[in-house]
Amino acid sequence: MRLSEQQAAFTLDLAKLIIFANEQGYNVVLKETLRTPEQAKLYAEQGKGIKNSLHIQGLAADIALFKDSIYLTSTESYKPLGDYWESLNSQNRWGGYFTQHGGTIDDGNHFERKPE
Repeated sequence: MRLSEQQAAFTLDLAKLIIFANEQGYNVVLKETLRTPEQAKLYAEQGKGIKNSLHIQGLAADIALFKDSIYLTSTESYKPLGDYWESLNSQNRWGGYFTQHGGTIDDGNHFERKPE
């Protein structure tokens, strides 16, 4: 599958995720989708991401989640969305399940599609 086709499928699933969130009483704001290689490198140096981020390929998005006008920041708050996200496609991965060095990474607002 071409990258453009993967990006289109990712975007369609992201739209489904936003609709699902809205149906559950959440409001979603897109925070970051595309990222330049230079920005990814800078974030990696700051410990805020990885150098080969899927944001560079247009296959990742970070969102802000609100419920009753309250900004939800805990990974646990995003879990219903993360589970739904992963149910949409076997290539979809939710940041709340990421691990590093045996521990969980706090990246619950991150949704991505692993390239084929």
